[in-house]
Order: sequence, then structure tokens, then C-alpha cells
Amino acid sequence: MSGTRPPGAKSVDQLLEEARSRITRVTPAEAAERVAAGAVLVDIRPQSQRDAEGEVPGALVVERNHLEWRFDPESDARVPQATGYDVDVVVLCQEGYTSSLAADALRTLGLSKASDVIGGHRAWVADGLPSTGGSAG
Repeated sequence: MSGTRPPGAKSVDQLLEEARSRITRVTPAEAAERVAAGAVLVDIRPQSQRDAEGEVPGALVVERNHLEWRFDPESDARVPQATGYDVDVVVLCQEGYTSSLAADALRTLGLSKASDVIGGHRAWVADGLPSTGGSAG
């Protein structure tokens, strides 16, 4: 391992801090309220995590590597929910780290309401919100 970070390079902690400074983060309960009011809850976890930990009923599954293409309103690969730049998207990952970076990427695309769930799916379940399936435990 080279011990010196190249000029201009940032640590993952710096990337996360910067991303979180540009987005609104919500608790699981706040996310559930937003979804009830019409927001799209997007689960970006890979299949293996959803199989092990369970899924949120009604969440739209878009794995992380497809997210920008599915939510860019101008993309030919967009999902039907990507109706414009004012879509309220709440991103959910396993623990609330990757979702911050993902929500910031959506914000960069122009989706200014993009946010993420603090603590991710694990916090969602810990707060007693609905989740089905899962083999962990």
C-alpha cells in the first residue's frame, strides 16, 4: 500500500461527510411518513442482503449499480416512478452509508428531494417498521 494519498484524493469518510452535507437524511419513521405521503422508497441493497435481512413491503428495488439510470428523468432506462426532477425519493441501504452517497448522486442529477434513511434497513426493522422475509436472525 502506498502511504500517501494523491493530491486531490479524498477518504471515503470525507466523501460521506460531503454527501451528507448536501442531502436531507430522515429517520425510519420520517421515511415511512414520506412514503405514506407519496414518496418512493428505493431499496438499493443487493439481492443477497435482501434475502438475508428481509425487504420492506412496497419498496421499489433498484440495486445501487442501476440507480442513476433508473431515476434520471431523461434516461431511456428510467423507471415509471421517475416522472421528473421533483420526485420525492427516499433511498434505503443496509446501514445508511451507501444510501447517503446514492441520494447525493440523485441530487446531482437534479432530484433535489432525494434523501436517505438514517441507519438503513437495520434501523427500519429495529424501529418496528414492516419488513418481510429474511433468513438472518
